[in-house]
Amino acid sequence: MIGIAVAGVTASGKSDLATELAVRYGGEVISCDSMLVYRGCDIGTAKPSEAEKRGIVHHLIDIFDPEQPFSAADYSALCEAAEAEILNRGKMPVICGGTGLYLDCFLRGGLPDAGVKDEAVRARLEAECAEIGAEAMYRRLEALDPEAAKAMHANNVRRVIRALEIIEVSGRTKTEVDRETPQRVCVKDYGVIALNYSDRELRSAVIEARVRKMFDMGLPEETEALRAQGVFEKCAAAAQAIGYKELFLYLDGKESREDAIMRLTYATRRYAKRQTTWYAALPYVKHLTVDENGKRKSLDKLADEASRLLELDK
Repeated sequence: MIGIAVAGVTASGKSDLATELAVRYGGEVISCDSMLVYRGCDIGTAKPSEAEKRGIVHHLIDIFDPEQPFSAADYSALCEAAEAEILNRGKMPVICGGTGLYLDCFLRGGLPDAGVKDEAVRARLEAECAEIGAEAMYRRLEALDPEAAKAMHANNVRRVIRALEIIEVSGRTKTEVDRETPQRVCVKDYGVIALNYSDRELRSAVIEARVRKMFDMGLPEETEALRAQGVFEKCAAAAQAIGYKELFLYLDGKESREDAIMRLTYATRRYAKRQTTWYAALPYVKHLTVDENGKRKSLDKLADEASRLLELDK
């Protein structure tokens, strides 16, 4: 085993556990989060502080401005480079994050539709988008592949055009291509664990407490600053990300602070459920609960259990 990946649901303590394992086993952390790559998106993404990093080197955080596009394929390339640097230093890569698609793309060596491409078709679709607009292109995808369209934001032009390209090149929808791709195995020699709660009520309570803390830390002010900079118009990932768009009504004076807190809490709970479903379907993942008897386990106990589960001390 050359590395560890700590995945799982939001607010499960992935960052703390990944850092603890890096401390114990001489590792460096590689972030696997679609938003932590962006500068200025700090509170809303729960970006780890320097104190929380505990002196451990963290990669792929604060490397892009928000208007720069970033995909699963981009992540894989950067993760490969970070992995090589860490291994060359005799350290262990510890991947950490909840963006399951990015992690899966890296560990399995690519996306299911990676071979379906045509540069000429893509260029034509991009020209059409420039002429008729992103919304019209999204409506076209909705008509042709509603399931794929539902999984992406209308402003994510890159993904919309990619899905339309697949349809034109293969004669099948992206949804069909994804489903017809045989189950692939993890090609990377990593031990992968996904954190989750056995007690759903505790998970909900932890999520709400986390949201309230983020508000106290200045999440509304951060969101307003990012909106004033036009980040949510320029960056599809930020426009979709849970943690910012839920505050717009509050910032516009159309909703109370408490209502905004509960709106974000609800959205985060729904996201945690989707993450649970995602990781449950991955055959190479080992699962670890972070609670027992209605309480969170201590970090030391969780790290001990992760070490045994991944057989790190053998």
